[in-house]
Amino acid sequence: MLSGRRLDLLDPSPLDIELADIAHGLARVARWNGQTTGDHAFSVAQHSLVVEEIFRRLHPDAKPDECMMALLHDGPEYVIGDMISPFKAVVGGGYKAVEHRLEAAIHLRFGLPAHPPLELKKQIKKADFIAAYFEATELAGFSTMEAEKFFGRPRLISRDLLHLAPMPAPQAQAAFCARHAEIEQKRATTP
Repeated sequence: MLSGRRLDLLDPSPLDIELADIAHGLARVARWNGQTTGDHAFSVAQHSLVVEEIFRRLHPDAKPDECMMALLHDGPEYVIGDMISPFKAVVGGGYKAVEHRLEAAIHLRFGLPAHPPLELKKQIKKADFIAAYFEATELAGFSTMEAEKFFGRPRLISRDLLHLAPMPAPQAQAAFCARHAEIEQKRATTP
């Protein structure tokens, strides 16, 4: 990693996880395999910010730890990249096992449970699908019908509430770090 840490993908240690590495990596990983409109790729870092924003809007009473897990929901992708879902299905269990171990190491690094409880995972996945719907229709050339088929029709969230203009990587990286710091501040002051 750029921080100088050496991360073992098969047995990742929370001690080798650094926020700077996560933000740097996620800001340079393109969603939709880079097949989006705009001068810059829509990064996983920016997607993570959108998902966390949607999660907070759907769950205004969410605890800071829950918001942090929403922000970090694609954290493993900072080292393993973002594969489109059909390809993940072809690759199979090996990819999921590595992703699962990385998620645990990332969460433990930031003082979170290794994995979100099932209900929270479902809530974050719902926010993820809403983000994917808007990304698909606004950035990736999907028709509304096609996006609805894959992601469902969003409820309670509208496009105008979200920042979907692709950012340059350094800006996405800084925004991800800033939001992480805001959540950490809330975690520090919430009993």
